[in-house]
This record gives sequence, C-alpha cells and structure tokens, in this order.
Amino acid sequence: MSEKVNNEKVNETAKAVSLEAAEEVKTPKVEAAPAAEKKEVVEEELATATVASPVAEKEATTVEEVVEEKKSRLPTAADLLADDVVEPIKRKKGSKNVPVGIAFVKTTFNNTIVSITDMRGNVISWSSAGRCNFKGSRKSTAFAATTVAQDAARTAISHGMSEVEVRVQGPGAGRESAVRAIQSSGLSISVIKDTTAIPHNGCRPPKRRRV
Repeated sequence: MSEKVNNEKVNETAKAVSLEAAEEVKTPKVEAAPAAEKKEVVEEELATATVASPVAEKEATTVEEVVEEKKSRLPTAADLLADDVVEPIKRKKGSKNVPVGIAFVKTTFNNTIVSITDMRGNVISWSSAGRCNFKGSRKSTAFAATTVAQDAARTAISHGMSEVEVRVQGPGAGRESAVRAIQSSGLSISVIKDTTAIPHNGCRPPKRRRV
C-alpha cells in the first residue's frame, strides 16, 4: 500500500511539472503573436507604399505632360476670338455719339463685308475679309466672317453704339457666324432681317463651271 501511495504522489508531481512546463511553453507563443502581427502590418504598409509610389509618379508625370502640351499647343481660332472679346474697347477722341444703328452683313461665295451705319445710312464702321488680312479661299470661310464682324463692331462700339439692327444679304457661309460675332462683341441685336434678293425669272444665270 505504501508503494502505491508513493507511486501516485510521484505521478501527481510529474503531471504538475509537465503542466507548468506546458504553460511556460505556451506563454512565449502568446507574447510572440502580437510581434508577428506587427510584422505583417509593417510589411503590408511597405507594400502599399511601394504600390502607391509608382501611381503617384505616374500622376505627376501625366500632370507635367498635360502642362507641357498646353504650353506647346498652338492657339486655336476659339482662343484668339476669346482673347479679342475680353480686351476692353476704348472710346476714341472725337468719336460720334450714335447709340443705335444698322449692321449690313453681305456674304458671298468669295468674300464677306460688314458695314455698320446710323439710322440714316451714314457709314460709321466697315470691314471686310481682305481688310482683315485674309487671302484667296480663306476669305469665304466662317472664321473670316467672324473676324470681320468683330472688327466692324469694335469700331462702332468706340463711337458709342450699343444697339444694332442686322440685315443679312447673300448665300455665303459666314451668315450665322457674323451675326453671332456682332452679338458676342457687345452690341445688342434688336431685329434680324434677311434682305437677299430672289429673282422672279429675271436675269439669265451664268453657265456652270466645267471642273
């Protein structure tokens, strides 16, 4: 009986020792877990930083390329027209005080002429495609008509004109663009009339071109 008791005591002490050793083994693992998690978080942050840096570099390069393209890009017709409209119009010395007038827009297949007069027909300002340094086939374009109308409207505004009646004549390509340019230059349009003459079987038209 005494030997059995001694064996049981030995077994209990061995179990206690083994449990203490197991707890000591488990405790470092529990303490090591946060360190491992910290390492994983640091590695993830480094990975995101390495991924984000090329993206940031690409964005910077794209912004620089856009800026360089804007600098190198030649000004378009719209940019030039916008610059012209923004410039202030100063009144000339000895200018006529004519607040209301008539704008005659004559557009043909070869040229565009804009004349602005007072209500009696006295010419205050005029302009044409040739006067605005357009030559050849460029004289009949819509851009030429816009430039011509703005040139004539600026001179009229310098004489104190603020309201105008537009009379359009001819089948040219710059009809609408000339009217829009007059309005955008600062003149208010009260009436738009089309005074293109329509033949009632009158003169014989010229022969067709053989191209």
